[in-house]
Amino acid sequence: MFEILAQDRQSRARYGRLTTAHGVIDTPAFMPVGTQGSVKGVSPRELLELDAQIVLGNTYHLFVRPGLEVIKHFGGLHNFMNWDGPILTDSGGYQIFSLAKLRKITEDGVEFQNHVDGARAFISPEIAMEIQAALGSDIAMALDECVPHSCEYDYAAQSAEMTTRWAKRCKEALHRLQDLTALSSQVSEQENAERSTSNAQRPTSETDSINSQPTSVRHRSRRDV
Repeated sequence: MFEILAQDRQSRARYGRLTTAHGVIDTPAFMPVGTQGSVKGVSPRELLELDAQIVLGNTYHLFVRPGLEVIKHFGGLHNFMNWDGPILTDSGGYQIFSLAKLRKITEDGVEFQNHVDGARAFISPEIAMEIQAALGSDIAMALDECVPHSCEYDYAAQSAEMTTRWAKRCKEALHRLQDLTALSSQVSEQENAERSTSNAQRPTSETDSINSQPTSVRHRSRRDV
């Protein structure tokens, strides 16, 4: 949730507050860059001492190295970084620009060779949302194309139109992911409730099992012994 707390009448400059699942961000804000899950030369404790309220993570670089499986193993980017505050992740759009010689852009998305080992990969608007959801980011960015400064007007216009279409696909993908997350949570809660009920009804010891038998059966068992 974003709220405007104050605004200058002449310049329209504003002071606001953005509330996320991992904390509050006062805007405008300085956002340290933790490209691969760490801010170079600064520990999470030092970030807190510097009153940093949010950290940026790079979707492309985290996707390439250390990879999503490693981050999932630690329970998300917050645990991986040892950072409890908000995290914003970019979409990988800047790498579309910076890795121009290693990528191919189509309406479907971007195919590229990563800069580490040259392995080919593909990121679409949907995949960009899936990656950022796996990272557990508080603020996810839509996949976009960052056009070069010297491009022609027509190319810039076409790129803006495609980025708009990508943004719509990102929003739709995010809604689907949120629906799946909500459904998964409901299923988990139902399974836990059923498991708790089953455990409560199941005998907890041999004595409980014997006591649960009819009286005649218990008496006959004692005579047989």
